[in-house]
Amino acid sequence: LDGGFNAWLQSESIEQEQQAVAKETFLARPNNNLVVTTSSLTALLSKSDSVTLVDARDRARFAGEVEPIDSVAGHVPGAMNFPFAESLNSDGTWLEPDQLREKWSLVGACVDDSGWIAMCGSGVTACHLAISAQLAGFAAPSLYVGSWSEWIRDPARPVANGPC
Repeated sequence: LDGGFNAWLQSESIEQEQQAVAKETFLARPNNNLVVTTSSLTALLSKSDSVTLVDARDRARFAGEVEPIDSVAGHVPGAMNFPFAESLNSDGTWLEPDQLREKWSLVGACVDDSGWIAMCGSGVTACHLAISAQLAGFAAPSLYVGSWSEWIRDPARPVANGPC
């Protein structure tokens, strides 16, 4: 929903009464190739320094300057930062595809068909990165679902601070 609920309110009528809905069956078929677990990310990082990992959290959280949610501040070593809000206009709508391509190029991320991984604090705004990259014409990433909140559960995992 481009622009969120406010955009919906401006373009559609909203009914206040509950509507009768026909019963449907939805069969979810997850694609496990699009999900990265903590153990698989750890293995990837230990084998290669060419893993493209992009973190959607705001710059201060990524740099470890503040951490309002988790018990440890910082980021996964080698990760790049692209705050998800930077792909939005002030009204909450997506930037135009050419603007998104420019933003992604500033990240320095190689978000091409060779594969990349999106993450954030808990796996939610990483999905936003996936959409913005695809709107810009880049390949869809895998998602590190556990993201920062899961990464820091094990104190043996490395943590970096400062900008990437």
